[in-house]
Amino acid sequence: MADQKPYENITVVVTGASSGFGKGVVRRLAEGGANVVAAARRKHLLDELAAECGPNNVMAVETDVSKEEDIVNLVDAANRKFDKIDVWINNAAVGTIGVYDEVPLADLRRMVEINVHGTIYGSHYALRLFEEQGKGTLINLSSVSANVAFPYYTPYSASKYAVTGLSDALHEEMAMTGRDDIHVCTVYPWATDTPWFEHTANYTGHLAEMKPMDDPEIVIDAIIDLIDNPKQTVNVGMKTKGTTASSKVAAGMTEKMNARQVLKVIKDAPPAGPTSGSLHNPMLSGTEVDGGIRARMKAEKSE
Repeated sequence: MADQKPYENITVVVTGASSGFGKGVVRRLAEGGANVVAAARRKHLLDELAAECGPNNVMAVETDVSKEEDIVNLVDAANRKFDKIDVWINNAAVGTIGVYDEVPLADLRRMVEINVHGTIYGSHYALRLFEEQGKGTLINLSSVSANVAFPYYTPYSASKYAVTGLSDALHEEMAMTGRDDIHVCTVYPWATDTPWFEHTANYTGHLAEMKPMDDPEIVIDAIIDLIDNPKQTVNVGMKTKGTTASSKVAAGMTEKMNARQVLKVIKDAPPAGPTSGSLHNPMLSGTEVDGGIRARMKAEKSE
């Protein structure tokens, strides 16, 4: 039919859906006719998103991905309302930045629980369901910091290396066992202007920011494209592609240049006190797709 929307009749679970990439993906997929299960800790924002997109197509499920019981509830809720899950997007993640041995261990543990355990739990239950169905697409969000070392982002970088290892191994498992209709995809964004920087645990003594930053829409485009064109790896944007390629040719030089740039950006940022961000409790602020960091940095530069 000429008026059929591109994602009618598919159901997609999106974690980390209350802001950033997740929120943008939910909006796009709902507009395209998909049934979307939006998961995050900030239930009031999910309810607002469902009302905006249409509650018949978008269901809000309060979820802490670090808790296995919450993932079980998320699967059950999706199946009760939509009878199936075609795509599962493990997008929920938090950051921790600062000199490694100055970051509280409680924050390091919590970040691993969300970024690593959350991706493990989501992948486990999604793949079990996909095997029953005989098909499905799992999309895990990694980071350029899993391709190239990012000092001072060390805990976050380590967590994303773990996501990459998990995803790559699962991709090979699907291939080795002949499950050709079950796809495991990994997305590698550059530093992107979302509320992630506002929500990160930050012990640098300066505001969290990065120069240059990508627009979140290019990452959202890449995630959604995997639904139609699943592939193992997607490096998003020229900065991720260039840095990753450079690292393969000259790893040591690339890492040293990257480290100097990261340190310079931290020192040049406005001063700020220590914070655990949204690690232990969700924040009221930072609720949209765009984080407004590029606009703030531009305004500061013009002052």
